[in-house]
Amino acid sequence: MKTSKLSLFSRVLLLIVSGLLFASLLFPMWRIELTAPQYPEGLILQLHANKIGGDVAIINGLNHYIGMKTLHTEDFVEFKVLPYIFGFFGLFALAMFFVANRKGVILLFFSFVLFGILAGADFYRWNYEYGHNLNPNAAIVVPGMAYQPPLIGYKQLLNFGAYSIPDIGGWMMISAGLLLFIIVAKETRLLQRFRRLKIDKALFLILSFFIFSCSKGNAVPIKLNVDNCDFCKMSISDGKYGAEAITKKGRIYKFDDIMCMMNYCKADAETKMKAFYVLDYTQNNVLIPAETAFFLKGVDIHTPMRGNIAAFSKENKVKEFGIKLNAKPITWKAIQTK
Repeated sequence: MKTSKLSLFSRVLLLIVSGLLFASLLFPMWRIELTAPQYPEGLILQLHANKIGGDVAIINGLNHYIGMKTLHTEDFVEFKVLPYIFGFFGLFALAMFFVANRKGVILLFFSFVLFGILAGADFYRWNYEYGHNLNPNAAIVVPGMAYQPPLIGYKQLLNFGAYSIPDIGGWMMISAGLLLFIIVAKETRLLQRFRRLKIDKALFLILSFFIFSCSKGNAVPIKLNVDNCDFCKMSISDGKYGAEAITKKGRIYKFDDIMCMMNYCKADAETKMKAFYVLDYTQNNVLIPAETAFFLKGVDIHTPMRGNIAAFSKENKVKEFGIKLNAKPITWKAIQTK
């Protein structure tokens, strides 16, 4: 006979969920980090359940110059209702711990997911309005420019880089949602049904592809004679020698010479890079991963800033051009330590 009661394992997880939901009220939910040359240590805007925190005064001063509205906690009705919503979900989870009703937990999970979708849509609307509704009489007006920060991830806004991610409270909320999913999957035998339908393998492949795609930086084509080198500031005009570096936050730096990229990374060692790309010498303006490329170094390789290093996607090309250019092979590791 089937029962609607929850297992002890699921009830324990519900207790953890309730604790995470209540504890999230003590920490910021979301953060937007701003970096610029004039603020090397960066600026942070933190969104709590009931207020705006961080470097609000400085950011408001900057927003005033570009015509954005200043940020004040009292202007947002969300900060008045969010603590009650989080409290409601925390109490709901706690009640399910005692009642141990399977249908109630399913209702809790889908209600929580719906809330997450609505909260994301509201956050996007909030960012859009503040980034687009600008004062036309502001001190700095850039025609066609909007200052909407990303919903999540990295975005360049003039000379500022904006990085939007969950903060401690946000990660607690995400963890609570994942635990609720585990409870629902266990109590409804969701994974067993997937196995019978042979869907689990397909999901695993999709998930693996997604993780692999996210783990690698995506190169952005260099616009010759338009993009400037982020190290020497010269225009990138040659499609044989350029390079590109992508930070862990997703910001992209472009260079006209491989050694410009290396010198930039040494000068700004605090910026953590996720991926490096170099232009293939045998093709015009085609970026290839630096980790899998083959390199030649020689004085007859006339790069823009005299780095004298060329990259190749195929090893046989190194032998061919090594003779033509009177150059010797060099490894990517050796280039990084130069």
